[in-house]
Formats: sequence, C-alpha cells, structure tokens
Amino acid sequence: MNLLRNPWFALAASLVVCVGVWRWAETILLPSNTFVAQTRKIPIGNNSDLYPRWLGARELLLHHRDPYSPEMTRQIQLGFYGRPLDPKNPTDPKDQVAFAYPLYVIFLLAPTVTLPFQIVLKIFQWLLLLSLTASIPLWMSAVGFRTRPQFAVAGMLLAVGSYPAISDYHLQNLALLVVLMLAGAAAAAVRGRLLLAGFLLALSTIKPQLSSLFILFFLLWAIGDWKHRKPLSWSFAASLLALLLAAEGVSPGWVTKFLAATRAYQAYAADPSILQILLPTWLASLLSVALVVFVVLYCWRSRKAPAGTPQFGWALASLAVVTLTVMPKLAAYNQPLLIPAVLLLLAHRDAIRKAGLLPRALTRAVLICLLWQWGTALVLALASLLIPPSSLQVAAGIPEYTLLALPPITLLAVLANVRAGVPARAVH
Repeated sequence: MNLLRNPWFALAASLVVCVGVWRWAETILLPSNTFVAQTRKIPIGNNSDLYPRWLGARELLLHHRDPYSPEMTRQIQLGFYGRPLDPKNPTDPKDQVAFAYPLYVIFLLAPTVTLPFQIVLKIFQWLLLLSLTASIPLWMSAVGFRTRPQFAVAGMLLAVGSYPAISDYHLQNLALLVVLMLAGAAAAAVRGRLLLAGFLLALSTIKPQLSSLFILFFLLWAIGDWKHRKPLSWSFAASLLALLLAAEGVSPGWVTKFLAATRAYQAYAADPSILQILLPTWLASLLSVALVVFVVLYCWRSRKAPAGTPQFGWALASLAVVTLTVMPKLAAYNQPLLIPAVLLLLAHRDAIRKAGLLPRALTRAVLICLLWQWGTALVLALASLLIPPSSLQVAAGIPEYTLLALPPITLLAVLANVRAGVPARAVH
C-alpha cells in the first residue's frame, strides 16, 4: 500500500497496465471477436460508428443528398458492413446503421468531408483517445479532486488503458467527444466561464441520451443563482438555437426526419437497459422512473451549490450513474461517463471510511470491478509473451466480466454515500 502512495510508482504501474491492456486487446480479444464474427457469417466492412455520420455529412454538404433517406442508409451499409443488409437473411445484423444523429453533427465533421475516410478514421481514433485523456483533469477540476500531477497522469493512463477506451478507438463512436464536452462545461462553470459552459452543453446534444440529465442540472443550477449564472442559460439557448437554425438552413424539415430516424433506431438498435437485464420489466421501468425522479430532486436541492463544491460534484456523479443505468444502450464506449463518480469516491475516501459499512463496501466493489478489468487483461497480456495468443482466445473475454456490473454498483455506491451524508461531511 505504501508503494501505491508513491506517485512515481503509481505512474510506472499505470503505464505497465496501459500497455498490457492494449496488448491483450490487440493480440487476443480482437482476433477472437473477428473469429466469432466470421463463424457467425456477420458481414464485416469498416465497422466504424463514425462512418454513417461522416458519410451523411459528406453527401449532404457536397452533393445535397438527404442523410436520413433509405438510399443513404443502403450506401452506409455498403461501407459499414461491406454490403447492404438483406432483410430476407435471418443471419444479417438487425442494426441498420442509419444516420440517426441530430443533423447539426455535420458541422463537427465538415472539416473532414473532403478527406478519404481511412484518413478521417485514423484522425478520430487518436482524437477520441485525446478527448478521454483531456476529460480527466477537467472532471477533477469539476468535482474538486486535487492530487499530485503524477497521480493525475496515472489516472489518464488508466483511463486510456481501459476496455471502453479501446472499444471506442476501434468503433469511433462520438461518445468520448460528448464526455469531453460535459467535462469541459463542468470545469468551465467552476472557473466562472459560463458562456463557454453553455456553448459546450449545446454541442453535447449531438448525443442527447448522454447529455440530457446533465443539461437539466445545469439549467436548474443557473436558476439557483440567476443573477450571476444566467449567462449559462442564455448561452446554451442561443447556441442550441443557432445549431438548429443552421441545420434547417442546410436541410429544411430535418427535425421531422431525425425524429423518425430516432424511433426507427429504438426498434432496431436499442438494447435493454442494465435494469431491464437484471430485473423484471415492470420493476425495471418503475425503478428507472424512481431514479430519474431522485436525480432531478437531488439536482434541485443542489442548485444553489457553488461550482466545485462537494455538493456540486456529487450531483454530477449522480447524473452520470443514473444516465448509464437507465439508458437503453449497453455499449462500453459510454462508460467513461462514470469518471466523475469514480473520482469522487477516490477524493472522499477518508469521509467514506467514516460513513458506515455499506458505503465502504460498495465503494470497494467499484474499485474491485475496475481492478478486475485491468488486472486480468494484464495477466493475459503477460501470458501472451510465453503462450501463443491464439491459444489464449478462449479466455479473451475474462476482463469484460465486470463491465455490466460496474454502472449499477457505482450507482449503489453513490446513492449509499449520498444517503450517509458524505457530500456534507467531505472536507477539501
């Protein structure tokens, strides 16, 4: 334990873990996943979540084609899967990979539409990893977590050396950009840059399923001290209106098409929420509503809290864990949204030790879930130096065993600590 408190040892250890996790993913997990896909005759193209958005942006901006049209969906499938999907083929994937984002996402992608997609793909792979790395110090600022620079860099390495980071590197989903926007908005609020915070919140609506609860909190927080915080609300409203109108200018009537695409997406690509997997449907629905009501009420009680205080930080943590628990999408690339909650559990560990058995046990369970992922991946990576990686593919998925458990356990840890009064007792 004393070694773990040494900042240079922690930095070196996190670097080893980061390299090990990437070796596990590249030499064991990815070949295993490819083998499974080929065995199940799943069509394989570029398999990039960025591709539908990029192609839609390119075709609209350069050729004035409707990105929401069935013709565009078939062209997207040709690149994503290597061929259009056949509705008569029962083995074909159900995900139509249609353009199902708000149209104004094209403004983020506009600088890339004249480039070959393989170059754009490489740019975004590294951009997303940099976004994840940059979000760590921003979340630390937002939740009031102060530590030595070496520990902060160690945290960045562990974040980059995680399965969600690797997943997004290969899929190029825009979730990490939205996480960065939310972290930037929170950090900007701490620094009093409310116009910037509002602008970033407006941009984060490219993935409203991730950002909606955060936006609601920040609007309530602005109401809590309207005289000083109203620039955030005005900036958010003006920025979002500008995005909507600019998109309308490019493609009139896009909102109706986007809503139709969203409804279709829920039918062919939405997952059950974590609660729906763990509980009967009726109970999961009831608990989801209860969690949303809880987080809204908690945000209302926290509306007067100054940015950067423990109360402000725990509100952000509550938003993150509730969002991931009730959201009907199980993809690992969304899990970096848990970062503020994990940072808070670490930052307030002394107060948590005094909070009782349940908060302590649940906090340790969160850390165990994370350590399992890093530790088992590192063990497999080290084993691959002595054993052919192909022989280890049978164990390739072991580090993923705690992925599904992490969001609900983190939710329980946050709720237990809030119930025990840790936010009020935490000392900076």
